[in-house]
Amino acid sequence: MAETIARANGWLSGVVWGPAGLLLLALTGAWLTMRTGFFQFVRLRHWLGCTLGAIFTDRAITAHTGRDEGAISQFQSMCTALAATIGTGNIVGVATAILSGGPGAVFWMWVMALLGTMTAYAEELLGIYYRRRDAKGQWIGGPMYYLAEGLGAKPGCRALGRGLAALFALFCVLASFGIGNMSQANAIAGNLEAAFGFSPALTGGVLAAGSALVILRGLRQVAAITEKLVPAMALVYLMGAGLVVLTHFWAVPEALAAIFRGALGLRAAGGGAVGYGVWAALRWGAMRGAFSNEAGLGSSVMAGASSNVTEPARQGMWGIFEVCADTLAVCTLTALTILCSGVVDLETGLPLNGVGPEALTGAAFSTTFGSLGPAFIALSVLLFAYSTILGWSHYGATAFGYLFGPRAVTVYKLVFSALIFVGAVTELGLVWALADTFNGLMMVPNLIGVLALSGTVARVTQNYLDRTLRGEHIPPLRSATDET
Repeated sequence: MAETIARANGWLSGVVWGPAGLLLLALTGAWLTMRTGFFQFVRLRHWLGCTLGAIFTDRAITAHTGRDEGAISQFQSMCTALAATIGTGNIVGVATAILSGGPGAVFWMWVMALLGTMTAYAEELLGIYYRRRDAKGQWIGGPMYYLAEGLGAKPGCRALGRGLAALFALFCVLASFGIGNMSQANAIAGNLEAAFGFSPALTGGVLAAGSALVILRGLRQVAAITEKLVPAMALVYLMGAGLVVLTHFWAVPEALAAIFRGALGLRAAGGGAVGYGVWAALRWGAMRGAFSNEAGLGSSVMAGASSNVTEPARQGMWGIFEVCADTLAVCTLTALTILCSGVVDLETGLPLNGVGPEALTGAAFSTTFGSLGPAFIALSVLLFAYSTILGWSHYGATAFGYLFGPRAVTVYKLVFSALIFVGAVTELGLVWALADTFNGLMMVPNLIGVLALSGTVARVTQNYLDRTLRGEHIPPLRSATDET
């Protein structure tokens, strides 16, 4: 039975993450980039000022103002989204991409991230545009809502929109149990056992109990934890990775050269080993990049839709920032620590010490921190994976509530918390593979909705630019579900 499931999953994963799926992802980003006038490049200064710059200058960004008790702050929504995206994919995922696709995979991570910024922008914009309040007066939103209310409002598309919304929600729930829960708990338990000798059962028990205390109290508690945890863990990890790169600064030019050689096919393949060539670099770079920043999957929208922002385009700019922070900052530094530290062959990306992707980043850190390197990575995985569990608990709960109603959400949260322990103590080879597939399956209905509503994205963006940058006295565009 397990073999049959594995075979079927392998075929399905090949379809989702194969040429057709990756082409759909890239073309969606390219189309939205053109429709918005290359917003992420042309308006670079503006969106940076409205996100990173505003964190330090606008208290409304970081503090709950009290004007809308049904919302969380923009900073909290960003941290919740980053909590789910900055995870083991930034450490193990990058190492896997390099081992499987060579150094050139990093280049295609960058390309997909630059295109993915506008996919994330469109998702976040639509999330605000089509969000609604629940029975408690709290904002809820996500791809389910812009599929049902946006795509579903087009002539002859009512059934299609609602059907795709239900499919997305189902895939999201399944992915939340795998990639957002059991696989993260398994990574935490495995790293803590290897580094400190902690029993997986002990780790799983403590992790499940601690997570349940936060998850059962709802989004506000999740947001309160992530707004403190995410900036601290990201800063500490970036400082550690930065020190590794600085201690091997002379290797940076050659590492960058290897990235471009591998991406553009300027080196010879050798040995017949799997993973050489431009396609391997492109596929693994694009797949691991999308897996890490989640642009195109629609997941982060469920955190962004709860923000106290009233401008859809402003929330869209947080989507751009989240992709850049995840891939262009964290993933890039991870890649440079691996490539500059001498733990892999720069032509093939294969490890020189025989370690697998789980231990490769730790080996790179060991070249600077000695025996503390693996311990540093183990603690980083703990924090990254735990934040991912918290972020995905909200995504899954939102999708489950859409499918079965708000009263069923407590049942979901209890099951989600129990599976954390299961994930910590169970061998999860098949679960990892299934989770990867369900994660990718979320992309299909979401991208159909985003492409169908790209005209709305373009109109809302133009309206925002006309009002804010050109000073035109025109009313903001509002959706039928927007009461603000």
